[in-house]
Amino acid sequence: MKIDDDKEILLELANRIKELRIEKGLTQAVCYEDTGINFGRIERGVRDISFTTLVKICRYFNVSVDEFLKGIF
Repeated sequence: MKIDDDKEILLELANRIKELRIEKGLTQAVCYEDTGINFGRIERGVRDISFTTLVKICRYFNVSVDEFLKGIF
């Protein structure tokens, strides 16, 4: 796997999170206040997230990890 592949995966993850946030009508600031997770960094593809952070984000948006990943792959 190349570095470009890693960046592409991060951007797919970022776009999926942004999509969920916008569907809920939430700002990055509100999401941060609610979770302590910096959505701005994630949505720009700057920050790779851990699995535990992914689970927290899925719980916050009330989607399963499986459902979340279907939107990416």
